[in-house]
Amino acid sequence: MAPTVALLGTALNAASHVATAPPGRVAFELFRRPVRRSRVRPAERELHDRAATGELTVNGKRVRTYRWGDGRRPVLLVHGWQSRASRFAPWVRGLLDQGLSPVGFDAPGHGDSAGRATTILEYQELIGRLAERHGPFEAAVAHSFGVCCTFLAIAEGVPVGRLVAVAGVAEFDFLAGGFAATLGLNDRLRRDLVRRIEDVLLPGAGDVRQRFDATRRPELVTAPILVVHDEDDDVVPLRQAHLLREAYGDRQLRLITTQGLGHRRVLTERTVLDNALAFLTEDAEDAEDAGQAGRTEQAGRTGRTAAPAG
Repeated sequence: MAPTVALLGTALNAASHVATAPPGRVAFELFRRPVRRSRVRPAERELHDRAATGELTVNGKRVRTYRWGDGRRPVLLVHGWQSRASRFAPWVRGLLDQGLSPVGFDAPGHGDSAGRATTILEYQELIGRLAERHGPFEAAVAHSFGVCCTFLAIAEGVPVGRLVAVAGVAEFDFLAGGFAATLGLNDRLRRDLVRRIEDVLLPGAGDVRQRFDATRRPELVTAPILVVHDEDDDVVPLRQAHLLREAYGDRQLRLITTQGLGHRRVLTERTVLDNALAFLTEDAEDAEDAGQAGRTEQAGRTGRTAAPAG
């Protein structure tokens, strides 16, 4: 843990013994707002600038959208927290080479979009409106926080033919729990944070665990799923991938694990991309054979895929 983060958590915990509300508000604002706005990297610039851009508005916030290709066989790209659509640049190249048309967006408070914060419900609305404009999607590729958002959108009606979930969050409670653990918040502030998320951030959303956990309504997500997760992910632990596998089963979900790539590099690793493109473009017979195999594969840092394990 960074020293500044540890000091902040210690200060908030100490203040909570006097009154919970002020430090609780600080923790909540830190939770709901991206700490920084990611910029386009040099390696992403050429593809980023080639995109046909558009705009949507969600809750009064202007959202930048991106489209590549000729519009046929659209594939949705859903970025994670403190990220942006341009992080999918290697995927855009690969998808275009396969005759697919990538579609993405920068969520509110991210990339080139307006606003300072966003929610899972805003992601869901944006995914649905992009589906109305460009869909139905042949597939979706999501990373990190974008994974639980995409599962929600599919479960509540967005048609997606296949799903690739990279380093994804499966349990909605993990978002608050992971944040609280990072800051080292005490139980009083943890409870206060959960209450604020339910009452302030997501009022009227219903049972947030039942609705937003990607594992709770598997019968509503019938698309074949490829999950990719690194064993050394220090942001979203591998357990989240295993929860998805338990919920959806080997016939519907394939799991690839990697080593040494962490939470972010796994998204751009060449072997991961090659396996995902093969999954997205395989025919029905290949898909059935893979489902019957029920396997977990391991892809190393070098891009070499090992024999199926388990």
